[in-house]
Amino acid sequence: MLELAILGFLADGSLAGHELRRRITHLTGYSRPVSDGTLYPAINRLSKAGLIERRPAPEAGGGRYVLNLTAAGREDMLRRLREPAEHEITDFSRWFTILAFLSLLPDSAEQHAVLRRRLDFLETPASFFYDGDTPLRAEQVSDPYRRGMLLTARAISHAERAWLHEALDDDGIREADEQPGPQTHTRDRKD
Repeated sequence: MLELAILGFLADGSLAGHELRRRITHLTGYSRPVSDGTLYPAINRLSKAGLIERRPAPEAGGGRYVLNLTAAGREDMLRRLREPAEHEITDFSRWFTILAFLSLLPDSAEQHAVLRRRLDFLETPASFFYDGDTPLRAEQVSDPYRRGMLLTARAISHAERAWLHEALDDDGIREADEQPGPQTHTRDRKD
């Protein structure tokens, strides 16, 4: 996801490495700061692959560079957005990185296909806790902290599902979303 964030932010325009790091840190949150030891190897990989290029920025001082997205980098970014891996759809932090750049896909049908995948995931019964193979709901858990986890996750999931339905319905693309399922068929957790 770091590579997608790099490509996505560079799609907005050229950036120096320190500014790119700041933007990625704001996106991923201060609980997951991006270190130079993580960022610069990723920049080097993308540069060697021809997805980004460095050019000197003498106006910023000796030895400073700015990073630019190449045409190949734009195509790679769009491919990553069109075809996110399953764990990028199901993991909350990874999903937010996809969502941050999804508008860069020029085709709304492709955007909606990705949103539908997330909605399908959220509407699949799941929990942090199970009784055998049956997901437990907050009302079935006596531990107050576990119950708190489930209630918080339920609220987040409810808000996200409502937004997804709204986003998909805006263009009249609702399809099977019209069929509300029973309350037990919605995700009670945040991944």
